[in-house]
Amino acid sequence: MGMHVGSGDGGEDEVVSAINTTPLVDVMLVLLIIFLITIPVATHTVKVSLPKDLSQPTATKINNIVVAVTADGHLWWNQTGLRDQAELESQLEKVAVVQPQPQIQIRGDATVKYETVGRIIAACQQAGISHIDFITEKPKDN
Repeated sequence: MGMHVGSGDGGEDEVVSAINTTPLVDVMLVLLIIFLITIPVATHTVKVSLPKDLSQPTATKINNIVVAVTADGHLWWNQTGLRDQAELESQLEKVAVVQPQPQIQIRGDATVKYETVGRIIAACQQAGISHIDFITEKPKDN
């Protein structure tokens, strides 16, 4: 019994210039199996009832109050400027007791921070305002 090692002429081994693709195929098969196992898990979602889009224009009435916020965070009550958040809160407390309660419409500049609008909404909730709307522009059709 014998075993043949090396080349037949006793010289150096020849260099193989072909790329061995076996490790590449092995890695690709393992990745394929991992993706096939994890994709069904990732597609399961929690069942929730999403709100329906009721984008109807708000009817502007005379007793509606518009609270505007400029880009720098300055507050306006209809056409009158407010000094600070405390003045807004006192105005909201005055109109919260009126029956029927006026509708508060918030006009926020497109560049104003969400925090500023969030403080206005929180002040309306604390005052007991039941109807708050946002005034926006209709998106332009392309």
